[in-house]
Amino acid sequence: MSKVVLITGGSSGIGKSVGELLNSKGFIVYGTSRNPENYPNSLIRLIALDVTQKNSITSCVNSIIQETGKIDVLINNAGAGINGPLEEIPEEEIQRNFNINFFGPLNVIKAVLPQMRKQHSGLIINITSIASYMGLPFRGVYSASKAALEITTESYRLELKDFNIQMTNLAPGDVATNIAAGRYHAPVLNDSPYKEKYSSILKAIDNHVDQGNDPQKVADKILQIINTKHPKIHYKVGAFMQKFSIIIKRILPEKVYENMLRKHYKL
Repeated sequence: MSKVVLITGGSSGIGKSVGELLNSKGFIVYGTSRNPENYPNSLIRLIALDVTQKNSITSCVNSIIQETGKIDVLINNAGAGINGPLEEIPEEEIQRNFNINFFGPLNVIKAVLPQMRKQHSGLIINITSIASYMGLPFRGVYSASKAALEITTESYRLELKDFNIQMTNLAPGDVATNIAAGRYHAPVLNDSPYKEKYSSILKAIDNHVDQGNDPQKVADKILQIINTKHPKIHYKVGAFMQKFSIIIKRILPEKVYENMLRKHYKL
């Protein structure tokens, strides 16, 4: 029987690329969007889902189980970007970002686990970020929310071992998607002590996304993970230097690495 796959955030970017690839390979794919009616030409079926609303999560998961009797793979892809000086980002925006990037995925996991335990099988892939491996200037909230999901995955793997449920992280680097359009930008304030440097780095961040990797590379890696009998704990997809920066951080003294980031970002 074909595997049933649930992809949160399946209407565009990484989620769309993953869904279309898996659909072409014979998987039964359900993508999600807060407003699926806005995507009438989607090649995969889209179900309404807001990861910040528990009732929406429960309704989405239950409808898939009722139709197919199972969920074999969950891809926690829905996420949101956020930029700004940590001192100046409103608390409600920080909470909103964690609700989307951390608490939302955790609640989707909670919703699918009872069915996966019943099946005594399942795979959960959490889409995090290479930014989760380091605290980056003016991206601290995003780095923190994705890092929280990375660490939680490590704990979950240990707790789920007896149930034959696998979980892994996939951390992309910069990917050419429309995430910048939906990202929260703390305003560049004229009287801010961070004005000059924040404004400069904000432009660089958007340029990196525009010039990022094709989301198809992430989709290809996800297909590879699904077809792997025992997935690793962590996977990365991105430019060589982005992935190598993680290795460098492990090797170099902390302050040496910090100084490298300062120079890179001209701080």
